[in-house]
Order: sequence, then structure tokens, then C-alpha cells
Amino acid sequence: MRSKSLVAVFVWLVGALSMGAAESTDALREQVRQAETAFAKTMADRDHAAFVSFLSDEAIFMGRTPLRGKAAVAEAWKGFYEGKAAPFSWQPEVVEVLDSGKLALSTGPVYAPSGERTGTFTSTWRREKHGQWKIVLDSGCPPCNCGAPEKAPTPQPSPSPR
Repeated sequence: MRSKSLVAVFVWLVGALSMGAAESTDALREQVRQAETAFAKTMADRDHAAFVSFLSDEAIFMGRTPLRGKAAVAEAWKGFYEGKAAPFSWQPEVVEVLDSGKLALSTGPVYAPSGERTGTFTSTWRREKHGQWKIVLDSGCPPCNCGAPEKAPTPQPSPSPR
């Protein structure tokens, strides 16, 4: 009887270790990269329902006025999905995942239909039920001018009290 218990513990341990190996940071990073790529494809495919499926119920999309909640984001973005041609596209360039595997960040370029880079997006993904990645925070900004940085002013000593 005791040997059966030891075998059961051994089988459980091997399973747990192999599951952990499958969930390495690299594997999780790739999951998020694929999720972001599929999320971007919803725009190219003109599939608003698929877009909404990537949103967490608690999603916040930053803009002039933050959009709070899945329903608000879905409604505000509906117009971007009208018409035959996508008004913009995006793709992940950098993806990072917390060691806990619970949160991730993806960021990359946003393009106009002409192919000109018009901005940069940043999405925060949360791993939810059944291992699904959903967007909880999203923001965008104009493309950065990554030329030579401006020279910082030379600090001046504070005048000494008299």
C-alpha cells in the first residue's frame, strides 16, 4: 500500500514539474505575443466581436477620457471596425511577463494605412480563468522622436544664505 502512495506522489511531482516547465517565462511571453498579434488581427479582419473577446471586464483604455469597462471600450471602438479598410494597425515589438505569470506588457508600433508609423501602443495583459490573457490597461502615444537627446541643463549651485 505504501509503495502505491509513493508512486502516486512521484507521478504527481513529475506532472507538477512538467507543468511548470511548460509555463516558463519564455512560454508565457510567447502566449502574450500571440494574443497581441491575434488582437491586432481583429482590426485587419474587421471583426469587432473578436476584438471585444480580448478585453477584460475591468479593461481601461486611456485616451482624452479613460474608457472604463469592457462595454465602454467595445462601444467606443465600434467605429474603428466600420468600413472595409482598417484605419490603423499595430504589432507587438516588446513583450514582458512577470515571473508570477499573472501580468504582462506588450508594446509596439501603430501604423496608418499608408504604412507610416503614427504612434506606439502599450497594453497590460492579465492571465485570467483557464489561462486566457485579457487586456486590462491600454494606452497609446505619438511615435517618439528618438534622435539625439537634448542636453540637460547644468545644475547651478544654490545660493548660500547670508
